[in-house]
Amino acid sequence: MSPKAEIPVEQISYSKISAFIKLTKMQLSLLVVFSAVISYFTINLKSFDWQHIVALSAGGFLVTACANSYNQVIEKKLDKLMKRTQKRPLPLEILSPSEAIIFASTCGVIGCWLIFQYTNDLCGILSIASIALYALVYTPLKRLSPFSVFVGAIPGALPTLIGALAGEEGFGKLSMYPILLYCIQFFWQFPHFWAIAWVSHDDYQRAGFFMLPSMGGRDASSRFQILIYTLFLIPISLTPYLFGFAGIWGSVVVLLFGLNFLFQAYKLYKDGSIQSARRLMFGSFYYLPIVQLALMTGY
Repeated sequence: MSPKAEIPVEQISYSKISAFIKLTKMQLSLLVVFSAVISYFTINLKSFDWQHIVALSAGGFLVTACANSYNQVIEKKLDKLMKRTQKRPLPLEILSPSEAIIFASTCGVIGCWLIFQYTNDLCGILSIASIALYALVYTPLKRLSPFSVFVGAIPGALPTLIGALAGEEGFGKLSMYPILLYCIQFFWQFPHFWAIAWVSHDDYQRAGFFMLPSMGGRDASSRFQILIYTLFLIPISLTPYLFGFAGIWGSVVVLLFGLNFLFQAYKLYKDGSIQSARRLMFGSFYYLPIVQLALMTGY
């Protein structure tokens, strides 16, 4: 689909400092930091190192800010076409692409250095990989295929893996539990992003983005796939208990919130309404942190 005409934008202006902050997508970056730190505590709650926590927090925020900023540079022209993005700093020309690139690169270098220096090499390598996959593979793929969401879910779940690996005894060792935590966040992203895509489908189409699982957009196939992936998330979220890493009470919480999440997906499957998609979207916002906190307790 070819992009549509730009949407007229009201005259808006804000400072350069505010513009750089907006480039980071502050709320998203803080959620990434939360996932990384909680995963670290899940693996290493009793003997954690504050140096690792600070490095994961600052480094994870900067790495995410880098990926988000590169994404906005690449999609500057497309962001002008969508209501949800037309007020970003680059479409409004408050920042130039070169300023954004310098900012992104600085964040990326400092963030990866912090993670390399104060956690372990594997965490540092995965941080670099997350930037490359998000900016160079996922971002351009969004206009080519719905498969982009699968690709985007790979770097999207890496903060959890990085945090868990930083907390491993014998740093840099890849054991089963970090992989299970990664898989939970990986599969969570499908109903999460598809709910957002259902709500914002018309806006995405203006830029030619394929974000729903079916090329038909808001059709029966998309509804069915959202339901199936949400269903798969329930047994995947219980694997820490099945492998002996999580306790029974935390797993009960995980199961109950998984069933609630599935019910929200079922409502979308039945009626296909934007209202049901919005409920699923907001449900995804609290599902993941609650599951992560429940697993962290170990009970």
